[in-house]
This record gives sequence, structure tokens and C-alpha cells, in this order.
Amino acid sequence: MTRQRWSVGAGLAALGAAVIAAGACRDGARPTQTVTAADTADQILFGMSYYVTVEGVRRARVEADTAYFYTPTQSAELRVVTVTFFDAQGTQSSTLTCREGTYRWRTGDMEGRGDVRVIGTDGKRLETPVLRYYQDRDEVESDTTFTYFNPPAERMAGEGFVSDPSFRSVRVKRPHGTAGGFALPNQ
Repeated sequence: MTRQRWSVGAGLAALGAAVIAAGACRDGARPTQTVTAADTADQILFGMSYYVTVEGVRRARVEADTAYFYTPTQSAELRVVTVTFFDAQGTQSSTLTCREGTYRWRTGDMEGRGDVRVIGTDGKRLETPVLRYYQDRDEVESDTTFTYFNPPAERMAGEGFVSDPSFRSVRVKRPHGTAGGFALPNQ
């Protein structure tokens, strides 16, 4: 008899635990903490400044309020970003600002996200939500809306583009605007 009571008692305890667990799952278990970029980064730098050079000539200076470095992917996630670009002679050519970005140090590729703005020393300006630079192709691109200004009268917009960094050779998806006083298609 004692043995049977023990089994029933243990069964009731197990049933009670199962009911409590089922109730907790039904209501949705809430995590006690959130995993952030800072939790998984191999290194975190505040006030980061980094020069990118090619054969001893500075090509860019990357600055970020905060940088999260990930060794396995050889990348860095950057917050509050400013990138100053230099031409082949090392003279400043333009400055990019954005809210966040990714830098892949193995390939030299970069991506800016959130209010991306590139302003050239000659007054040209590019605005887009996302901008990517591919070092091996020496190209910049965006697959979303953009606006390009070349004062005083040139304004081009579209739904994506691929270009050289100097914007001398540009391929635009669904362009509209004015270039050299002429209306572009899709007006």
C-alpha cells in the first residue's frame, strides 16, 4: 500500500509540474535577457579610427562611434560612421556619413545603412538608404532609391545604380531627373 501511495503522489506531483509548464509555454516564455552585438563581438572599440591603404597610399579613413569586431567573419559592425575617401594620389575626394555600416577587412568591401550621404569635395552629393562598395570591382551600388546632385543644375534619381566611385560611368535602374539640362527618361 505504501508503495502505491508513493506512485500516486509522485504522479500527482509530475502532473502538477506538467500543468505549470504547459501554462508557462502557452502564455509564452519571456527571455530574461537580450543578446546584442556587444554580447557576441570579439572586440569592441569606442571612438574607432582606421586608415585603409593601398600600396602605401591612404585610400580611406574609417571612423565610427562604436565598432564591433567579429573574427570568424572578418567583419566589423560600425555605428555612427564617417568614411573619408582619398584618390590615387592621396588627396581627399569625398566623405560618407551614415548611421551604421559593415566593413569586411579581408575583402575591403563596405556597406553603409541609414541616411547614407556622400559629399564630394567638388560639391557633388549622393543620398540613399543603403550604399555598398566592392573593392575588387572598384564599384559602388545601391539597390534602392537614391538621389544624386551635381550643382548647379544636374539632379538624377532612380531605384538603384552601379557606378565607379567617381560617378563617371553610372548605370541607373528607372532613372529620372535632369542631366546637363536634358530631361532623363521616366519624367
